[in-house]
Amino acid sequence: MNGYNMAVPKLNVQSFPRPPLVDRTPRHIQIKWHGELIADCPAGMAYWVLETHHPPTYYLPPTTVCMPLSTTSKSTFCEWKGAATYYSIMSPISAAETVNDRIWSYNEPLKGYEAIKGFLAFYAGPWECYVDGERVQPQPGDLYGGWITSDVEGVVKGQWGNWDPVL
Repeated sequence: MNGYNMAVPKLNVQSFPRPPLVDRTPRHIQIKWHGELIADCPAGMAYWVLETHHPPTYYLPPTTVCMPLSTTSKSTFCEWKGAATYYSIMSPISAAETVNDRIWSYNEPLKGYEAIKGFLAFYAGPWECYVDGERVQPQPGDLYGGWITSDVEGVVKGQWGNWDPVL
């Protein structure tokens, strides 16, 4: 799909649930790096996780990622989803450029999040990420991996680390 999908209603992050909701997303997800397409996920194949004060985090099936990934030693733990595995990826134009720990998955997710088992999430950089053709902005800070599009509104967590926003 080219262009922004006007049929998608506004997404107010303050109305998202806690614990987070995981569901299929009707969005088309693409990720480009140095002008090369490195992931292309048709609408309805990815999941999004919607959590209070967070823009959506998108989880793509590994089959939609066009570049090989290698696991790194980094691991984090989410109280809802469990232990995260992180990956490195080599640039599509230069073997000398590798990015570590900007892609992750939950390979043994906790109960309620089994749907995203093995699916891959990307921080919104250093590559360009697109939702229905619209380039996303990263969630503030560098702790969370949410993607902000023009339909996301409300107070977003992340600018001050993991502190909840004051309303």
